[in-house]
Amino acid sequence: MPIAPAGPVGVGVPTNADDRRVIFASSLGTVFEWYDFYLYGALAGVIAQQFFGALDPLSGFIFALLAFAAGFVVRPVGALVFGRLGDMVGRKYTFLVTLLIMGLSTFVVGLLPGYEAIGVAAPVLLIILRLLQGLALGGEYGGAATYVAEHAPPGRRGAYTAWIQVTATLGLFLALAVILGARSLLGEAAFADWGWRLPFLLSIVLLGVSVWIRLSMRESPAFRRLKEAGRASRAPVSESFGRWANLKVVLLALFGLVAGQAVVWYTGQFYALLFLTNVLKVDGATADLLVAVALLLGTPFIVLFGMLSDRIGRKPIILAGLLLASLSYFPLFAALTQAANPALAQAQAATHIVVMADPATCAFQANPIAREVDFVSGCDIARRVLVQHAASYSFEPLPAGAAARVRVGAQELEAPLARKAAGGQRFDNASSRAIAQFRSRLEGTLRAAGYPERADPDAIDHLRVVAILTLLVLLVAMVYGPLAAMLVELFPTRIRYTSLSLPYHLGNGWFGGLMPTVAFAMVASQGHIYAGLWYPVAIAAATFLIGLFLLPETRGRDIFAAD
Repeated sequence: MPIAPAGPVGVGVPTNADDRRVIFASSLGTVFEWYDFYLYGALAGVIAQQFFGALDPLSGFIFALLAFAAGFVVRPVGALVFGRLGDMVGRKYTFLVTLLIMGLSTFVVGLLPGYEAIGVAAPVLLIILRLLQGLALGGEYGGAATYVAEHAPPGRRGAYTAWIQVTATLGLFLALAVILGARSLLGEAAFADWGWRLPFLLSIVLLGVSVWIRLSMRESPAFRRLKEAGRASRAPVSESFGRWANLKVVLLALFGLVAGQAVVWYTGQFYALLFLTNVLKVDGATADLLVAVALLLGTPFIVLFGMLSDRIGRKPIILAGLLLASLSYFPLFAALTQAANPALAQAQAATHIVVMADPATCAFQANPIAREVDFVSGCDIARRVLVQHAASYSFEPLPAGAAARVRVGAQELEAPLARKAAGGQRFDNASSRAIAQFRSRLEGTLRAAGYPERADPDAIDHLRVVAILTLLVLLVAMVYGPLAAMLVELFPTRIRYTSLSLPYHLGNGWFGGLMPTVAFAMVASQGHIYAGLWYPVAIAAATFLIGLFLLPETRGRDIFAAD
């Protein structure tokens, strides 16, 4: 039997000042949680040097991204654990616990010794802390979205829950702002050495503010009335996923809504930042600033699209964002290359590079457990040098036993074969010399063909870069602004926290959180700087089609129904 809304949350009655304060407090606390979570991703390059120093730069960076992704992989587990508590005990205290776990884990990262100090224990402890962060965030979003939606008047649910959506981008913006400030204050050398710890240590201050805010909040009125009526679920996990009627909605929310939203979010913000720094070779401080400006310009549109969804519906806005993203990513990232590193764009267009080798000798370049010493064939050695210099290439198979070669324009170089020294921890001396000579010759050939070592700061078209990045954030706003309202409206009150948390964190934790790792692995494997974009394009397009035909419109639904 539905539970009718009462008091200030009734239809057509605006929330009072106290409700607005509660919603603001909930959103602000969530900003700090996202800040904690995304510090790691924004500092992935530094993390790779500090904790994965035993690996070569490419493997270290990919491994750092995998450690970043570890936090996303366990988010669905956090969704189940804390979602169950939220539906049984209440929204308020559940995401107070998640806040404490997140803040303390982030603070400890700032104290953690690096690889040089404690060896392999450093990355192991780092990954454990990332897992704790993922568990905490898995329980945070569902609680915050549910809490705000259950305070908002029905006619403005999209606008109010959009503030929860803003928190993710504001958390990333805050992380970039603090990192940029520390870099500017300390200088790049000191920041890379020890200053990177300061943004993590700052989280203890944000944790104190957030706990104080959360303690001042009161329980959701919908859950309070449900509890008083004795209708709260005693087994929300089995109700959500053990009954086909509910499980069907969970699956639809995942594949027809959240999966596409997730890849658009991480492509438009995180992958764009990593693409600037690791592919286009823009220095970290400049890239942070450009992305931060784009976030500042684009973030208000998250609220605007949430408000618009109260008028025209959630579904058309989200699906339009998915379709636009799948159609525009390749031209937008090509334009980003032209604007941020025109010399690289010109070299890519002017010079055709071909790797010629026996296919059987070419290993998977993005193997995260491989070391540089494990790539001994001429094919592998040549491809790793090219990938590290953002040099796209095509592949031409040769007969078995043929020596691998690289053709850069009209210039052709033979790649050496390598042998490991005794123990297998390094190349033997002759191989090391041969690889160094080949690398030097190939790098010289690439420079002669116009490939720059770094993006020329004076050649960056800052306005154009910001405009492109802002367009990417606008696509994020379209798919993300109405999302919380739609997820809340899909599920009944008694199992809402659990039911919406799992598809959200499966989508954002697995489809979205793995996006940078998978994309860079695809670039390394395929040999083209835009190859990784096929991942978000394919998932966004598939989600668009599933959502178009199967996803219902939820605007106007009664979210105070218990069943």
